Amino acid sequence: MCVGRVTDARGGPPNLLTCGCVATDDRSKSPSGYSDDGFYSTPTSGAGGGAHHFDDGTQSFGKDTTAFNKDTSSFDTSGYTPVDTFGQTAATHRDEEDERKPFGWTGSADLGLLVLRVALGAVFIGHGAQKVFGAFGGPGIDGFARQLAEFGYREEKILAWVTGITELAGGGLLVLGLFTPLAAAGILGVMANVVALKYGGSLFPPDGFRRFLNSNGVEQELAYAAMAFALLFTGPGRAALDYNRSWFRHPLLAGFICFVLAAGATAATLLVFRT
Repeated sequence: MCVGRVTDARGGPPNLLTCGCVATDDRSKSPSGYSDDGFYSTPTSGAGGGAHHFDDGTQSFGKDTTAFNKDTSSFDTSGYTPVDTFGQTAATHRDEEDERKPFGWTGSADLGLLVLRVALGAVFIGHGAQKVFGAFGGPGIDGFARQLAEFGYREEKILAWVTGITELAGGGLLVLGLFTPLAAAGILGVMANVVALKYGGSLFPPDGFRRFLNSNGVEQELAYAAMAFALLFTGPGRAALDYNRSWFRHPLLAGFICFVLAAGATAATLLVFRT
């Protein structure tokens, strides 16, 4: 049998010849500085060892190679979960996830929230248009600013613009169901200021609950505030542009954050702009 030697130009271990002959290593068995020096320094049977040399009697392709078919399961000390068990567990989790029902239209809550949004939004589009554009017999910005000054507010022109834009934009967003928590919080803040202005500073006024029911009462403003509060924490329903957005999926968290913003804006208006 012919013996051939292939020497790597970089000094690496010899390779087997493609003709089927055995490649021999004539280098010294002493460590040479390579990362696999331990293979070369370990005594082997037969021809020279090496990372690319087989020392179990299978140096030739013509010899028996059954040594590669030995059962090596007893050497598995890794402790990892078998592949088949992992695949079964993963498939079980996927099946459980697939059984969950996707979002779908309902004829009860979604329809009710749609009607609530459109009704409240349309009302405040009208109120905002009265204040900003003077539409529908409204006072316009100048007239509304004079009203705020009569009620004892400072910086009435700025406050008139802020209130009018909040009502107009908030109402439009409610109709569309877009940024619903923020729009509802704006409406809620405006109504809280109106209730505080009409109801007075005392918790229990002299005329008691009759103030809620007379012609100048606050029952309408309280109804609007309650509608806005409901939309703030329930969300717009699935018939909205907010559908499947982050604040739609987490209505309680989004509602709480926007409620804090509305409370802060109401307090700032009453404490800073009110004389």
